[in-house]
Amino acid sequence: MNKVIRIAVFAAGASLTAPVVIPMAFAQSSMMAPNTVSVGGMAMYPNKTIVANAVNSQDHTTLVAAVKAAGLVGALSGPGPFTVFAPTNEAFGLLPAGTVDTLVKPENKATLTKILTYHVVSGDYPTTKIRQMILAGNGKAELKTLEGGTLTFMMNGSSNIIVTDEKGGMADITIADVMQSNGVIQVIDKVLMPG
Repeated sequence: MNKVIRIAVFAAGASLTAPVVIPMAFAQSSMMAPNTVSVGGMAMYPNKTIVANAVNSQDHTTLVAAVKAAGLVGALSGPGPFTVFAPTNEAFGLLPAGTVDTLVKPENKATLTKILTYHVVSGDYPTTKIRQMILAGNGKAELKTLEGGTLTFMMNGSSNIIVTDEKGGMADITIADVMQSNGVIQVIDKVLMPG
C-alpha cells in the first residue's frame, strides 16, 4: 500500500499543488513520530512501553531474552515510570564466555533477576535530570535500583555520563533519553553488576 501526500511547488510567483505517491515503507521509515529515537536500527516510539520497544531493537536481543527468562516482562510493561539502563548485545558479549548462557538457565533465575533489576531505577531520569543531580552533588549522584543497590553517576566531559556499579565497573550512556510511555531507556555499553 502506498501513501499519497500533496506537495506544493512554487515557481516564478505561481504555485501548484500536486499529489505525489510515496511507497508506504519509505513513508513509515522516513516520517517517524516526533521524539522517536532509533535504537538497534529500529524506531523507539514514546507511546509504547519499555518492553514493547526493546523487543524491536536488534542491539538488545540478549537483554530481551534475559528479561523474558527472569519473568520481568510484566513488571517492565507496567505503568512505572522506570528508567532502564539497557546494556547492548555487545555489552553482554564482554562478559566472560558462557556467562549469559548460564544466567538464563531456570536454576539461575534469582541471580539473573538480581542483575537485571540492578539496571532499573524507579522514576523518570532523563540525562538532564541526572546532570543536575551530579552538579548538585559536587560531581557525583547516586540512584537506588529496584534490586536495592546503588548506581553512581559522574560526568566525563561536558555531556557524557558514566554509570559506576557497586563493584567499580563503569559504563557510558551511549544513546540517551529514549522516551517510553512508562519511563525512559538509557542505552549503556557495559553490563552493571550489583555488589
